[in-house]
Amino acid sequence: MYSKNVVEFVTVANEYCTTIEHVGHHNAENNLGKLQKILPLLYLKASVLPPVERMMDEELEKFVSELDYNALQQKWLQQLGEHDSFYEVFDPNIQFGDETVTASVSENLMDIYQELKDFVTAYSIGNEDVMNDSLAECVFHFGEFWGQQVVNVLRAVHMLVVNDIDFSEESNDEDFAPGKGNPKWLDNFWGTNEEED
Repeated sequence: MYSKNVVEFVTVANEYCTTIEHVGHHNAENNLGKLQKILPLLYLKASVLPPVERMMDEELEKFVSELDYNALQQKWLQQLGEHDSFYEVFDPNIQFGDETVTASVSENLMDIYQELKDFVTAYSIGNEDVMNDSLAECVFHFGEFWGQQVVNVLRAVHMLVVNDIDFSEESNDEDFAPGKGNPKWLDNFWGTNEEED
């Protein structure tokens, strides 16, 4: 529980969670620049974690509520605007088909956040059985899904950073509200867009 690799992973996971939670403290360019650096490091630190066996029979407590998830996702969605979606190329449903699947940057970021926040919070409790099992669960889920989500969303973050997208139109308006002349994507989200005559 206190090995160098585990402690370094906890540190990076905590930094990722802080970045996700403080989305409103920085503009989109700064947030994406941070993610461009944290996501590869997160993947690296998770990939060198040792295999861990569970010690307890009972399920671990979850700390990220649906409300927390949705509130943070909406903040990221608001900041990224129309740049939130990207084409998913590793969806198993499209391996042998011609159709394309669109994924959401904010949703991928939140799925990773939910996994890591539950882990970091459980780890910080200090009970070694809980710490062990939360690490075992996090390592298992890394292989099952969130590791793939890290590399998928990194592609989208990379493109947004290197293409020097201007987010100023979406992120500088402090008065976002339904039907108040918001960007089209936000009115579509709220269902308040008016049909053109």
